[in-house]
Amino acid sequence: MSRLLLLAIVATAISLGRAQVISQHTTVRHHREVDDSDNSVEISQAEEAMTKKDFASAEKTLLEVTAKNDKNYRAWFDLGYIYNATDRQPQSIDAYRKSVAANPAIFESTLNLGIMLARAHDPEAEKFLRGATKLKPTAREEEGWYRAWLMLGHVLEPTKPQEAVEAYENAGKLQPKEAEPHLAAGLLLEAQKQYPQAAAEYQKAAELDPKSTEALAGLVNAYSQAGQVASAEAALRKFIALDPNNSTAHVQLGRLLAAQHKWPEATSELEAGLKLKPGDLQAERQLASIYLDQKQFDAAAPHVQAALTAAPNDGELHHWMGQILVAQKKFPEAQSELIAALKLKPDLGEAYGDLAFVGSETQNYPLTIKALDARAKFLPEIPITYFLRATAYDHLHDAKEAAANYHKFLEVAGGRFPEQEWQAKHRLIAIEPKK
Repeated sequence: MSRLLLLAIVATAISLGRAQVISQHTTVRHHREVDDSDNSVEISQAEEAMTKKDFASAEKTLLEVTAKNDKNYRAWFDLGYIYNATDRQPQSIDAYRKSVAANPAIFESTLNLGIMLARAHDPEAEKFLRGATKLKPTAREEEGWYRAWLMLGHVLEPTKPQEAVEAYENAGKLQPKEAEPHLAAGLLLEAQKQYPQAAAEYQKAAELDPKSTEALAGLVNAYSQAGQVASAEAALRKFIALDPNNSTAHVQLGRLLAAQHKWPEATSELEAGLKLKPGDLQAERQLASIYLDQKQFDAAAPHVQAALTAAPNDGELHHWMGQILVAQKKFPEAQSELIAALKLKPDLGEAYGDLAFVGSETQNYPLTIKALDARAKFLPEIPITYFLRATAYDHLHDAKEAAANYHKFLEVAGGRFPEQEWQAKHRLIAIEPKK
């Protein structure tokens, strides 16, 4: 199996540390006015104090109003706002409940109660947020409904994802220039593995806000998971243009480029990612994998060593180091690394093949035969394994086994190994009995 399968982009979602797109919804201050007979003068004084953030005096006045009239929805509404502003969430919820109970037709109090319940992870939030979408805001109607639908979508995500998407769609219609509902819908659709639909939402968000790294990160993920590597690459390049010091983005672009066999560009991006974030194990592995597949063993060596420093018990990394040492003709060191690899990962068939070659080069022919026999338990025989086995037996003066394996080699070589085929034919003339 090629090392480059490690780079298969559809196998691993790309994560760029996207920010939570659902904003911290704040409660609203708009409400309907009541007449003077309903303590509106005192309430107006309290609200004036609230604008100056004099919450203590405002609270005192409002409590006096509610003590006289427990059904004054406006006073309870303002108390709910004060309690929220002063980090008293339970009291805020209770005040908003009383405001809604006193007058359930008021959009703002219903919305604020829904928002506060959502913050408390109370499932009853859905009821009040749905109710708010059916009421008329006191001011800025479309903005109010937009907030209600957006928060409702957030609340519905864990249990009713399709309804949540519909809520985000409604929010988007109310504020067509806002990217947030499309980002929220994209995240949800991506989580549901509906990648084409998620990409469409992220694309819309990116069009509305070209500087949104969140939208571009979403596009990268959705395109990658859908196997649209070229589209993911384009989105990721835009992301890096906005955030050039994001090491993760450079590493992921390197992976995408490697998946398209764009080796020089891939290594350049991975090196850039490592420069920004030294010691990134995955980036070290990716670079080492590319260099090894391109047979650039000297370039691969420092990255394999760095990865081994971080993950000393990784059998595959020891195998890679063994391959590098074989290429550098440092056979004793290669043997040690390959044996370490097989102790950690005994089913690593390719490592047995490399160990067999080392045995042949160091004239340790029993090791060659033992390694080849172990390899055969995990991988099918190939021409070179027959040849190595034949030459090992030949050097050990086992003419019968040597001849048998020379013949097997010649049966499958098919002219692809002219030097070894010539050698096999001549050795057979020497070791086989004359008929």
